[in-house]
Amino acid sequence: MITPVPVTLEGNGVRLEPLTDSHRDGLTAAASDGRLWELWYTSVPSPEETAKYIADALAGQKAGQMLPWAVRDLKSYSIAGSTRYHDIVREIDRVEIGWTWYGGSWQRSHVNSACKLLLLTHAFDSLGCKVVGLRTDNFNFASQRAIEALGAKKDGVIRHHHARRDGTVRDSHVYSILAAEWSDVKRHLMLRLARGSGSRA
Repeated sequence: MITPVPVTLEGNGVRLEPLTDSHRDGLTAAASDGRLWELWYTSVPSPEETAKYIADALAGQKAGQMLPWAVRDLKSYSIAGSTRYHDIVREIDRVEIGWTWYGGSWQRSHVNSACKLLLLTHAFDSLGCKVVGLRTDNFNFASQRAIEALGAKKDGVIRHHHARRDGTVRDSHVYSILAAEWSDVKRHLMLRLARGSGSRA
């Protein structure tokens, strides 16, 4: 049975730091890089919502349902965004990766591929996950393309699945990577990073 606990992960120019309230200003600055909260189909907090965003993430961590990180770009030493494990099901060795966003300066860079490599490596090689899931809004086409570019398989679409921040309800596109598929996905991600390519999800 997996036991996810806060841990710092680092590689390929990024560091995933266990999320704390000390990251508030950095997250606010990253979200302001492109005014990302105006994208109604994402979970990016506005400056006024950042404190609650962190508090809710840490409450999810305390409940054993989430494990959130702040993403730091080591070249600039700035906070680039955030990501987390969520919907953790210890009994079947499953986590999902989501709530992922990056400031405009880091989109379509190496950061997403680097983060996904760190998160997937930790999930499969350290925690012993049997499967890692990913899901996204039906209108977040960039995220869908990025998830598919990782090599994740699409499980399907859950209709009328989750409330958005504006009160509308989204359909969720659901993907997964099985432990047996991890070696190929890992090789693919490492090649993308070696070639300097990135993606957004």
